[in-house]
Amino acid sequence: MDTRIEEFLQYLGDEKGYAPNTIAAYRNDLLQLADYLKTRFPQEVEPGEVWPVVTKSAVLGFILHLKEHNYAPATLARKVAAVRSFFKYLRRRGIVAADPTEEVDGLKVARNLPQTLTSAEVEALLSAPARRRTPEAKRDRAMLELLYATGMRVSELIGLNIDDVNLMDESVRCVGRNRRERVFPLPKRAFEALEDYVQTARPLLIRDLAEKALFVNRRGERLTRQGFWLIVKAYARAAGITRPITPHTFRHTFAAHTLLSGADIESV
Repeated sequence: MDTRIEEFLQYLGDEKGYAPNTIAAYRNDLLQLADYLKTRFPQEVEPGEVWPVVTKSAVLGFILHLKEHNYAPATLARKVAAVRSFFKYLRRRGIVAADPTEEVDGLKVARNLPQTLTSAEVEALLSAPARRRTPEAKRDRAMLELLYATGMRVSELIGLNIDDVNLMDESVRCVGRNRRERVFPLPKRAFEALEDYVQTARPLLIRDLAEKALFVNRRGERLTRQGFWLIVKAYARAAGITRPITPHTFRHTFAAHTLLSGADIESV
């Protein structure tokens, strides 16, 4: 076991007088944290010495990780409390220079996190249109992959023009609120779906070669926000997702999964 965790548990028993069952619960919670952190920090960090490099983003990522496992509120609250107690102990001992939980209201964060899709639900949703080879299904797959890969707003997605796609650079240019322009490099899966749509499906859907819209409906016109959400809801049902999906679900899911993968919170 990690020596810092062992020392903390010893402290809880000897100096705080915690019951054995409580200490066992803390041990389980902190070992769970330690396992999670192995995926967040480079291998060159020596075992037991990861604690000084833990960041606020890592703590928030761990809370999101716990949320994905659907723990009961009381269990989640205990796990967050264990982490906070542990880092306060490390700070008092001078093992960490700053407490990464100090500015994180873990219980509030855990309660108020927006609704997101689990990794399994995302995979089921993204795979649903891939089962069909119609032009509409290729369009739908490209839209879903693009939305999840970039975290752009639905309004930004349906506002994309064909000229915003750069197949050579494997990127998409997006003009958002306040005319702010961003360029999104696309991961392989999203790029391949978009390339397939642009090259083989969109030409079959458009009626006018001068049409600028990237994503068009069966009439060859720009897809509307309402039309997009009817499509998403249909695929959600096909994927067996019973809880409601809102226009913000994909953005929240993108942010949560990006944080879970190790990104710093300021970049999400």
